[in-house]
Amino acid sequence: MNVFLVLAIALALAMDAFAVSIGVSLMHKGLTRGQTFRLSFHFGLFQFVMPLLGWTAGRNILKYIEGYDHWVAAGLLVFIGGRMILESFRKDRLAKKGSDPTQGFSLILLSVATSLDALAVGLSLAALHVSVLYPAAVIGVVAAAVTVVGTKIGPVLGLLVGKKAEFAGGLVLLLIAAKILVDHL
Repeated sequence: MNVFLVLAIALALAMDAFAVSIGVSLMHKGLTRGQTFRLSFHFGLFQFVMPLLGWTAGRNILKYIEGYDHWVAAGLLVFIGGRMILESFRKDRLAKKGSDPTQGFSLILLSVATSLDALAVGLSLAALHVSVLYPAAVIGVVAAAVTVVGTKIGPVLGLLVGKKAEFAGGLVLLLIAAKILVDHL
């Protein structure tokens, strides 16, 4: 498969991870190195694994997944984004246990939501009888790198947004969910 095509696919798939990483870093007014690592590692890992899973599943499952994958991705983003917006109105939100989306169930939900399109790419590669390991590796590395960049841009945007940074981050996730649905309708 052409190197430029693989890079273009990887960048396109990484845009959700990029936007989510901006939203998460907005919420926290910047992320620690550990949070940045967790987010980029998981987004990269899921973006790597999903094409492998899609490719393994092959053509037989494509007809079952393509009808609702966008609903799942959008639903997960709405759940996390809505929760971020609700949290933005709480005064005790920083003291609340589990409010860090770079840990636990929230991290898994975000990782799945940002990588479902990569599953479809894996299915497409299987349908085209194309090897998947190289594209999957590039997709994972690009997603991890773009996530790091997004976490660095978020705090700058947070200065512009001010106190409502978490609200804005949740809104970004809701807009991504809306875009996913519009693109698939």
